[in-house]
Amino acid sequence: MEIDVARVLGLVTRSVRNFEKDGKAASAVTLTRLYDTSVDDLWDAVTSRERIPRWFLPVEGDLQLGGRYQLKGNAGGTITACAPPTHFAATWEFAGAVSWIDVTLAAERSQARLTLEHSAIIEDHWNQFGPGAVGIGWDLAIAGLERYVATGASVDHETAEAWMGSPEGKEFMTGSGEYWRAAHVASGVDAASAKQRSDRTIAFYRGEMPPDIAHPGTGS
Repeated sequence: MEIDVARVLGLVTRSVRNFEKDGKAASAVTLTRLYDTSVDDLWDAVTSRERIPRWFLPVEGDLQLGGRYQLKGNAGGTITACAPPTHFAATWEFAGAVSWIDVTLAAERSQARLTLEHSAIIEDHWNQFGPGAVGIGWDLAIAGLERYVATGASVDHETAEAWMGSPEGKEFMTGSGEYWRAAHVASGVDAASAKQRSDRTIAFYRGEMPPDIAHPGTGS
């Protein structure tokens, strides 16, 4: 499994914003990038029960508005918006915490642009790990989506897991974490604080965090 790490990470635009949700401080990470396919095909790839496991994870449930879904070994939730082929939103429930995802697709010349926003109430894990806690996981997912859209080949999960522990995989985690640190600083966070959080998150994803330290618990 070979990935041009610098190229893949460089194709994504990342941002972090802080806002208020239900009277509480919240934050959102946003990723956007282009894919060499049509909006209709990309919509099918990210919403079809048959195709989601080919680049992400097996999924069960009722994949329509108001339905419940469950990703194998990962998050589940309720689909809260669905307007084919351009928009869906859902709760993202993992390890007892609830956050929210919002996905928008748009045609751009001969390509399709995907924008994914993942928002959450600011709690201890955000203060420890920052935006990379979910951002690195989503960087991995949308890189897998690119590979699938380009080749049509389904991901081999054992190969992908082994790759994450390889030098190339660790390079990906580090690069992604550094991109998210820069986005965090751009949102107005102190640079030293952002670095402390991103260092913890990168260490977790690289498998270098001591077992007695809580992990980010991202679910993505």
